[in-house]
Amino acid sequence: MNYLKGYRIVLGLSQLDMAKKLDISRQAYSEKERGNVSFKDNEKMEILEMYKQVNPNISLYDIFFANKVTNGFENKGE
Repeated sequence: MNYLKGYRIVLGLSQLDMAKKLDISRQAYSEKERGNVSFKDNEKMEILEMYKQVNPNISLYDIFFANKVTNGFENKGE
């Protein structure tokens, strides 16, 4: 599970809830959460502000990039 999904679940939000907050469809949110489509910068900032409710020290790197890079190589879902 990626951090994006993990924090969403901790906040008790569904993909539909997140989609509504970002003003996109649930399908579009699902594609973005799975990494098939990139989030827009403004969407990343909105997500960051939501997730700071759970962890005030969280950064964009933590949410969107930390779980993708390991030792300089992309993590392909080990």
